[in-house]
Amino acid sequence: MTAPPDDCLARNEWICGAYLTSRREILTDATLQHLQLTAVSVLLGLVIALPLALAARHRRWAAGPVLGVTTVLYTIPSLAMFSLLLPVYGLSAALVVAGLVLYSLTLLVRNILAGLRAVPEETRQAARGMGYGALRLLLTVELPLALPAAMAGLRIAAVSAVSLVTVGAIVGFGGLGNLIYSGMSTYFKAQVLTASVLCVVIAVAADLLLLGAQRLLTPWTRRTS
Repeated sequence: MTAPPDDCLARNEWICGAYLTSRREILTDATLQHLQLTAVSVLLGLVIALPLALAARHRRWAAGPVLGVTTVLYTIPSLAMFSLLLPVYGLSAALVVAGLVLYSLTLLVRNILAGLRAVPEETRQAARGMGYGALRLLLTVELPLALPAAMAGLRIAAVSAVSLVTVGAIVGFGGLGNLIYSGMSTYFKAQVLTASVLCVVIAVAADLLLLGAQRLLTPWTRRTS
């Protein structure tokens, strides 16, 4: 028995509008979970990376260990990483978040540290001469000047996290990765393609939003016409 000519689901086509309408709630839930896992992971990574980069900047002996450890963490395959974290977090969303946070540290720490090191020493000396203390110097001079490099790392970390979230499907917390994984198991073409496209859209949107935020926060880097 052949499928009706207007039934793209029955024909298992890659592009199928009926899939979008009939699975709208499933797609929405998966997308929201994907966004939540990505945002929490990147924000936690940033919270941890900033003090690590500051420690590496102010204590030269700490730079090697900090960069070395974060680099080693980044080389661990995702499946192995989740396996190592499994006894601590169990089969939970926290497992996926913890893994993504560890992966993001390499990108964030290196870029924040590079930005801090790029601040001209004469700028620091001028600020100190104006009576700036260590904290005020950091908040009003060093971090703003390091922001372009830090934002570049944040953009890469965010896009990478969007991709890596899908691996969380192996523990049931992969956002759109859950749909990709189940769609591949059943060879459900429309589900695989739709979830994959949504991942790309989220990654591009995150990169553009962060780029826009960077331009707003660093107006001095814009080229004058």
